[in-house]
Amino acid sequence: MTKNRRLEWLLSLPPAQRQLALNTLTKAERQELTWHWRLWARNQQLAPAGDWRIWVIMAGRGFGKTRAGAEWVREIASADPSARIALVGASLGEVRAVMVEGESGILATSPPRRRPKFEPSVRRLTWPNGAQAILYSAGEAESLRGPQHSHAWCDEIAKWENVGGKAERAWDNLLLGLRLGEMPRLLATTTPRAVPLLRRLLAENGLVLTKGRTEDNADNLPARFLKDVRRSFGKSLLGRQELDGELIEDIDGALWTRGLIESCRESAGIAAAARIVIGVDPPASAKGDACGIIVVALGEDGVGHVLADVSVRKPSPERWARAVAKASQVWMADRVIAEANQGGAMVESVLRAADISLPLKLVHASKGKAARAEPVAALYEAGRVRHAGIFPELEDELCGLMAGGGYEGPGRSPDRADALVWALTELMLNRQSRPRVWVGQ
Repeated sequence: MTKNRRLEWLLSLPPAQRQLALNTLTKAERQELTWHWRLWARNQQLAPAGDWRIWVIMAGRGFGKTRAGAEWVREIASADPSARIALVGASLGEVRAVMVEGESGILATSPPRRRPKFEPSVRRLTWPNGAQAILYSAGEAESLRGPQHSHAWCDEIAKWENVGGKAERAWDNLLLGLRLGEMPRLLATTTPRAVPLLRRLLAENGLVLTKGRTEDNADNLPARFLKDVRRSFGKSLLGRQELDGELIEDIDGALWTRGLIESCRESAGIAAAARIVIGVDPPASAKGDACGIIVVALGEDGVGHVLADVSVRKPSPERWARAVAKASQVWMADRVIAEANQGGAMVESVLRAADISLPLKLVHASKGKAARAEPVAALYEAGRVRHAGIFPELEDELCGLMAGGGYEGPGRSPDRADALVWALTELMLNRQSRPRVWVGQ
């Protein structure tokens, strides 16, 4: 029996018999076991049988998506010397750091004697048998226009920048070039987010979808990590998305939708700001909810830019006040806007004790959270607000604020969303008319 046939035979045995059979292998065969992926992989990590074109692994963090992608690429390259594989990530840096050189990437999972040669200068991997893989950034959609491939592995497609439809354009260019060989195939691995590309992809016919949770890979993750993340996120929207691999859809009647927020995403922060303020929604007590702390800037073009979410969970007064003070120094804020319904004097004294020397404005809520949020949501719909990055917890809260009142998002209260509303209200809805001097001709 050849070495490969013996390994296949080993794979066919029940676990108990397989363990006994390991003692019958030669030293060379035992060494080979380390690199025999099908022996160690879970069924969810193995390519599905049958005639398929696109396979999507949509699962929680730590599931083993990257390892599954790297091993799939390695299997394709080993079996087909003519394979031309596209490796596409959110940026070239991430493709190299995660997909190629990462601890679960292609180089780390390849046997030393069959490891591909990596040439960073030309963004190319070349296997001993001649198979090749080229690195691409989804942020450079036009780089995928023209090249042809037989296979592709796209990582974290829900993270691809989609300003101006860039992510969908990169995907379309890749598909149009996926025309080499008798059976071109594409694997996409991602943590779910309800972005246009992923929603469009999941609606396509003939897609093979694998779902999974972080706990599915419990044997390879520290027990402390699993315990800590479940304690922190539990069954919150963020936990359901990032740990359970669940695609969180929009809530009917919400003031914000995920599509609206995605359309307001920008890739870089503001170049020049007319004002920067920090919105603060203090907790009622140290045992209460989080303290919402959101940094927002007003651009010289009149557009609001959400720059940072530095909120803290269940903090003492001293801790949340220090967080506000640090944020004001880091972002060189012009003013702190803090809700004072829980006691204006207390809020002011706590912030002053943390050395908040910049102007402090205390605001009192005369309307419900949703009512205050409605004019701010209208600013988003008018394209007058941008998010300079991804803020999952803040965005989950925004998508839980209901038109006409009510809150159906994570947690008991939308602390982050409320802080954002106070900040944008100050910057864009409570602005005093500025005097202008007109010079006649």
